[in-house]
Amino acid sequence: VQLQASGGGLVQAGGSLRLSCAASGRTFESYAMGWFRQAPGKEREFVAAIIRSGGTTYYADSVKGRFTISRDKAKNTVYLQMNSLTPKDTAVYYCAARRRTSVVDAPRSFAADTRSYTYWGQGTLVTVSS
Repeated sequence: VQLQASGGGLVQAGGSLRLSCAASGRTFESYAMGWFRQAPGKEREFVAAIIRSGGTTYYADSVKGRFTISRDKAKNTVYLQMNSLTPKDTAVYYCAARRRTSVVDAPRSFAADTRSYTYWGQGTLVTVSS
């Protein structure tokens, strides 16, 4: 599967952005999706994950209550709505996909691990100014 992320940009603190990640292929619902981010000089970190449409979601503590992950199976797209942005949210945001191998939703620890994902988008830059 190929992933194309978009929606990044420059926004003032307190503002909002919505990131999109369009996936190729006809088996979108077979994939669990995640968003990660990487700030300059830092390791890539987990942001949010969604296992299936209308299914389990997970969030990093740093974004809980501000960010919302969702997916639209008709559009093969996963979204990350980001509200109340702060300069600490500045990073390149990556979407990722992994094929689900179980009818049971994976635990948060697995969904939050970069090593769990097989496919990665190219990243989209989010810059939050103070």
